[in-house]
Amino acid sequence: MAGGLFGGALGASRHPAAERVVVALQAEPTEDDVAWLASLMLRRDDDHARWEWRYARRALGVLVAERDALNDRTAQEVAQAVLGAFARDPHIAADRLSVAVGQYQARLAAYRAAVAKKDGREPLESRLAREILTFAGAITGDHAGAIARAGAVLAAGMLEAADALRAAYGTAALPDDVAPSKLAR
Repeated sequence: MAGGLFGGALGASRHPAAERVVVALQAEPTEDDVAWLASLMLRRDDDHARWEWRYARRALGVLVAERDALNDRTAQEVAQAVLGAFARDPHIAADRLSVAVGQYQARLAAYRAAVAKKDGREPLESRLAREILTFAGAITGDHAGAIARAGAVLAAGMLEAADALRAAYGTAALPDDVAPSKLAR
């Protein structure tokens, strides 16, 4: 099923470093964050809230890899490893795999658009927070407080993803006297 339905993207990754990043991206959300997000939903749904945090963490990990990777292959390896991890995720029933992947891809696209939107009026964390609150169907009277809290959780997740990426792939070592733009020449 995985090979045919998703073009071979699901399954085991051939990139050990990417797999190490994915392990970090699969960290479960805290029960406090799950309960908080669920409390904002019309129908308090802890499972839905938990999945929104999981999707966000994985999607933002891919976006961090796209932003911070030392080469173009790294982001592709991480993205493939994230997709591959869905097929092995014990929280996903085999008959729900295509649904989970589709939901993840929708969120990845939304988070990507939020990252790309740079109008200077709203910080990145707030743009990302609006996405998770929208996907969760959150209804809140404390709009600013909800955006601030969700943004803080997502920003922390992005920092953890960046740390995992550096730990797995290394950190760029540039000479102090040469601008990065001149290294390519």
